[in-house]
Amino acid sequence: MAISDIKEYAHLTEADIETLGRELDAIRRDVEESRGERDARYVRNTIRLQRSLEIGGRAVLFGSRRRPLWLLGAGMLGVAKIIENMELGHNVMHGQWDWMNDPEVHSANWEWDNADPSAHWKQTHNYLHHKYTNILGMDDDVGYGLLRVTRDQRWSPFNYGNIAYNALLALLFQYGVAIQHLELGKVAKGRDDREETKRKLREVGEKVGKQVLKDYVLFPALTGKAWKSTMTANMTANVIRNLWTNAVIFCGHFPDGAEKFTKEDIENENQAQWYLRQMLGSANISGGRGMDFMTGNLSYQIEHHLFPDLPSNRYAEIAVRVRELCEKYDLPYTTGPLLVQYAKSWRTIAKLSLPNKYLVDTVDDAPETASERKWDGRETVLVVDPATGRARGLRTAILESRKKRGLRRLVRR
Repeated sequence: MAISDIKEYAHLTEADIETLGRELDAIRRDVEESRGERDARYVRNTIRLQRSLEIGGRAVLFGSRRRPLWLLGAGMLGVAKIIENMELGHNVMHGQWDWMNDPEVHSANWEWDNADPSAHWKQTHNYLHHKYTNILGMDDDVGYGLLRVTRDQRWSPFNYGNIAYNALLALLFQYGVAIQHLELGKVAKGRDDREETKRKLREVGEKVGKQVLKDYVLFPALTGKAWKSTMTANMTANVIRNLWTNAVIFCGHFPDGAEKFTKEDIENENQAQWYLRQMLGSANISGGRGMDFMTGNLSYQIEHHLFPDLPSNRYAEIAVRVRELCEKYDLPYTTGPLLVQYAKSWRTIAKLSLPNKYLVDTVDDAPETASERKWDGRETVLVVDPATGRARGLRTAILESRKKRGLRRLVRR
């Protein structure tokens, strides 16, 4: 099932993990000490670009009864919402720019263009998800309480709808995120604090109301006779943002290689062990600078999970050093094109709509679910060849395991 002994799974000793942690701490210090004007210029330029796209898109929508202008306006507004959501809202609220002491880009002040109140998001995402990344029963982002994404989650007939649920979640993603902090599962079981639930529900309702009023009443009304086409363009822009955000987040957390963990293994977890869990539980997206920008640099999800409060524009240079550490300790560095990573996520969602008895791989050695038990008594320590200097550890063991799994499938056929 899920990994219950991260040290054994990773083929590292406690001393290895502590050394890895010190090397990652050194990366953090180097970036913190070098933050300055170029980083501040980056975020300010991003804000100017985002606002220019939004203002331009809304201006174009005054002529939205003409099809070309509708398409242009909806597209510009959709891109503006993606940038605001990913590169600005998400990263500002992580505190990546708090060091500037600029109230405009301080995590305490930013309220994003999203149905989820920023205070709610910072609790569910910054605290719960990033602290307890991919820990079953502690990280609500593992399936969002709706999807079965690992064999560790007990199957029920409800899971037959996995594909349909994710399609709906993708289209309405901002609302799915908005209700996450309400913990509706606890509410249904009567295990919540009713007064607190009422307060959170009121806050979500107020934020959703403001978003609906802005996108579907006020801005359409401003365009006069074009109000109906403006409203549909605004709706399209929101859907564009929702679909893109869903894809980026799922690519970072649910493709093959993004591992899951149990509660037992995080008791007395130190910083170095936390680092290792983030590296094993995250996945990147390849694609170049354009992809990096449009994902809010969450194309570097591994680096983001290691250093969520460092400026996003520095993740590319951080990634070079993180990959070197993965080479040194023979750890996997999970990455791939967006379409490939997203397809793997959908494949997992489709497979796990079925009971385990219909699945081929074991619960400890499947593309989407792994544990230290997959090694079946084999050596689980990092070994370095003194002649070549080549490390042999987890990444090598995973490659060998995949070959064996492929051979087993051939034999079955």
